[in-house]
Amino acid sequence: MAGDRPKLLVVEDDPGLQAQLKWAYDDFDVIVVGDRASAIAALRAEEPAVVTLDLGLPPDPDGVTEGFAVLEEIMAIKPDTKVIVASGHGARESALTAIDRGAYDFYQKPVDIDEMALIVRRAWRLHQIEAENRNLSARVGADQRVLGRIITGAPEMLRVARTIERVANTNVSVMLLGASGTGKELLARGLHEASDRRDGAFVAINCAAIPENLLESELFGHEKGAFTGAVKTTEGKIEQANGGTLFLDEVGDIPLPLQVKLLRFLQERVIERIGGRKPIAVDTRIVCATHQNLEAMIADGRFREDLWYRLAEIVVKIPALSERPGDATLLAKAFLARFAKEMNPQVKGFAGDALAAIDGWNWPGNVRELENRVKRAVIMADGKLVSAADLDLGPAREEANIPLNLKAARELADRRVIRHALARSEGNISSTAKLLGISRPTLYDLLKQYDLQN
Repeated sequence: MAGDRPKLLVVEDDPGLQAQLKWAYDDFDVIVVGDRASAIAALRAEEPAVVTLDLGLPPDPDGVTEGFAVLEEIMAIKPDTKVIVASGHGARESALTAIDRGAYDFYQKPVDIDEMALIVRRAWRLHQIEAENRNLSARVGADQRVLGRIITGAPEMLRVARTIERVANTNVSVMLLGASGTGKELLARGLHEASDRRDGAFVAINCAAIPENLLESELFGHEKGAFTGAVKTTEGKIEQANGGTLFLDEVGDIPLPLQVKLLRFLQERVIERIGGRKPIAVDTRIVCATHQNLEAMIADGRFREDLWYRLAEIVVKIPALSERPGDATLLAKAFLARFAKEMNPQVKGFAGDALAAIDGWNWPGNVRELENRVKRAVIMADGKLVSAADLDLGPAREEANIPLNLKAARELADRRVIRHALARSEGNISSTAKLLGISRPTLYDLLKQYDLQN
């Protein structure tokens, strides 16, 4: 049945050749048209994967202008269409122009039906392969986003995301521990959005960025006239997050006197504004984060132990970017796509030396550093590809903590290389195997052996 066969659009104005081509392709559902308007209408209605296009169309049957106009419209409407151009007019020059404007192949008239059929079938197979790769990339891209917005393919980070998903719908307090730039606020937002409080407010405050004498007012609010400059009653962040989630970033910077007041809120779930006399019940979930060693601060008397236990009912340790093999490449590609769209549309991707530099850098500033480097590189890039020079990275890191046991060292190296290859090829198994110089079955065996299949 025609509906079960792939569609082929034949754009040809010669009635005799039209009839010949109509029955030449047994494997295809052939649609034949003879002019530009009919060709574009058929393209939109039928969405053929392959088009054969005669450049000599009316009203310019002895020239190529109308045929090239059709080609340009096809490329604008459906750029993945494989267009095979046929012409007897200035064959070599027309061929070069057609390929430059997006044609898949060129065939000089007179047409040999058998050879043309071979080109059509090859174009169809390539279209199918490209479509499968796009679908796979889309699925992989979706799989690499966890908690709605975290991009990762690293098991270390996937475990963090799964932990957060498991506790999202509970009311336990969560403490996120990790170096600066690892994405603590992004994870906190992900937790909020995965919880049953998602319709409430997500309120964030950086405790290290607010002067000590103002932090109490920021957290608990104040009544009118409570102090000089308090010209009106103001809700604090805890109240603003009622029914939602309050994210306390750098909670280790809260001064000891204020820690006592925060502890009382966590115990009783009521607050008093500065200058206020009545308790206010508040239903706010607390999520905290810090890059400091709070246990050491407790030992030094700079952080209350009882507050720690209230804030850290669940502790989640966030790995540094250097501990997430392959993620730097995934994130870099996502950042590049975003910044190129905003700032430099000519940039389409990374050159090979740039990807190698990203893989080899230790990223002491973690995801924040990577984002800033890619943003700068997109702005500075002169061509379509960002180079290593555009990233302005120093010498590659020296490997640390390599096990002295040879078997363990080889396994560690295999894991890292496979993860980097998967990231570079965006999860495409065939491309990954090609990058690694191994067969697909061998790659599948290694993925299973090293438990790298998510």
